[in-house]
Amino acid sequence: MKVCLYARVSTTDKDQDPFTQLIPMREFVKAQEWETYVEFVDHAPATDLLHRTAWRELLDDASKRRFDLLLVWRMDRAFRSVLDAATTLERLKTWGVGLRSYSEPWLDTTSPFGEALYYITVAYAQLERGILRERVKAGMERARKQGHKIGRPRVTDRRGFKRRFGGILERLEHGQVSRCQAARELNIGYATLKRLIDAGDKDGSAGQQ
Repeated sequence: MKVCLYARVSTTDKDQDPFTQLIPMREFVKAQEWETYVEFVDHAPATDLLHRTAWRELLDDASKRRFDLLLVWRMDRAFRSVLDAATTLERLKTWGVGLRSYSEPWLDTTSPFGEALYYITVAYAQLERGILRERVKAGMERARKQGHKIGRPRVTDRRGFKRRFGGILERLEHGQVSRCQAARELNIGYATLKRLIDAGDKDGSAGQQ
């Protein structure tokens, strides 16, 4: 079996050393008589995907089935949250790649128990997504009842927009500026500008973006 090792340490803790994770995992792979594909190491917080370049490269290799099993030190070394774990587990399963955690023996998607745990994790994540959606809907409804506007603000609510729009209209009428230039100066889309002009709006009060 070809195994990929992943270790991650946070840049906020200068005492952390990725070899603390890698050495025991290497010994475990050797004891199982598996083949190490490659070792990926990130020096970044779990939520900082921009700087977790090794993790992104690992997933790319997994999608091409370049290894059979991903071995991590612990779940929180690889995943940002339960939702992130469930999403990644689904992707790995689609690619035919298993996942094991060295510090958490119960997390082994190649075993019957691990397979069951996988489905439990996915179900929990789906439940969490549903709860999050309901919270968002409830929050929006509460905001509406309190008189707060929901959605993107109207462009005409921007400070000084109506004054600038009046000046732009005058320049358009005298052919001093094109509509494209006018839209750029107002920092709005061409379609929004066209809608304001077509509506005969002299102060831009009908515009939304």
